Amino acid sequence: MPEPALSLESLLSDLEARARERIEAASTREELEAVRIEALGRKGTLAQVSKQLGSLPAEERARIGRLLNAVKQDLEQRLAARLAEFERRELEARLDAEWLDLTRPAPGPRPGSLHPITQLQYEIEDLFTSLGFTVLDGPEVETEYHNFDALNIPPDHPARDVQDTFWLVDGHLLRTHTSPVQVRGMEKFRPPLRMIAPGRVFRNEEVDASHEHTFYQVEGMMIDREVSVAHLIYFMKVLVNHIFRRETEVRLRPGYFPFVEPGFELDLACLVCNGRGCPVCKHTGWVEMLGCGLVHPNVLRMSGIDPEEWMGWAFGLGLTRLAMMRYGLDDIRWFQSGDLRFLRQF
Repeated sequence: MPEPALSLESLLSDLEARARERIEAASTREELEAVRIEALGRKGTLAQVSKQLGSLPAEERARIGRLLNAVKQDLEQRLAARLAEFERRELEARLDAEWLDLTRPAPGPRPGSLHPITQLQYEIEDLFTSLGFTVLDGPEVETEYHNFDALNIPPDHPARDVQDTFWLVDGHLLRTHTSPVQVRGMEKFRPPLRMIAPGRVFRNEEVDASHEHTFYQVEGMMIDREVSVAHLIYFMKVLVNHIFRRETEVRLRPGYFPFVEPGFELDLACLVCNGRGCPVCKHTGWVEMLGCGLVHPNVLRMSGIDPEEWMGWAFGLGLTRLAMMRYGLDDIRWFQSGDLRFLRQF
C-alpha cells in the first residue's frame, strides 16, 4: 500500500490538474465559482487534505503542508486571473453596447411653447388689431365701482353676492369679468373708440367639466356716432369664423345684461358633439359663447360720454370655453392642470 504522504501528494497533484482544466474551461462566473467552492471551499478538497496532515510524521507533515499551500496559492491566482478576464470582457461588452459619441453636440433643453389659451388670445388680438381695434389691459384686483357700479349693475344684483364674487378688503375684489377694462378705456380715451380687453377673471364657481373659478375672457367694444346691431353681428361672425376657420352655425337670442340694451346671447353649435348633445353643451347641442348688445346709455354717461351723440356695441367672450370648442375638449379643467402631456399637444 502506498504511504499516506505519497497518497496525499498524488491527490494534490490530481486536484491541481483537474482544477486548472476546469478554470480554463469555465465560460461564466457561475462555473468559475463552482470550481472555487469545490477546490478551496470550507468543505472542498483542499480542506479535506488539510485535515489529514495531523496523521503524518512531522517531516512529511511539513512537506505536504508546503505543497498544499503552493497548490492553494496557484489555484487562487488562476481563479483571480480568470475572474479578471471575465470582468474585462463584460466591461468591453458594456462599453460597446452603451457607446456614446462624445463629439456629438448636446441635445440642449426641450423648447417650450405658449399655452393654448394664450395662442388663441394672440390670434384674436391679431384679428381685431387688423380691424382697427386697440388691445387694452387692466388690473385683476378691481374696485367695486369699475366692476359693478360703472357698468349699470344695481346694488342688489346677485352678481355682487359672495356666492359669485371673491371679495377682498376695502371694497376691492377679484374682477368677475374684463368689462372694467372697457370702463377704464372709455375714461382714458375719447370716442370714436374701438378696443378689446383680454384677460383673466375669477368667479366663485363650483368646478366641473364646463365651469372653473379662474378662466379667461375677451371683451370688445366699439363706440361711434352711428352703430347698430348689424355691426355687432358682422364682427361676431367674423370672429367665430376666423377662430374655427370655417362657417359656423350661430344663433342670437334675447338676453339681459345691465350694461347693454338691447342685450343678446350668442350661441354656437357645439363642435365637440356636432349638436348631438354632450356634457359640454349640457346635452342641448348649443354652447353659450358670449353676451353682447348695444352699450347702455347709463354706461356711456358714467364714463363721461354723451349718449345723445355717441352709441356703441359691446361683447364679452369666454376665451377658455372658446378654446374648448376650438380644440374639441370636453373638460375645462385640463387648461389649469399643469399636465405637460396635455400642453405639449399644442
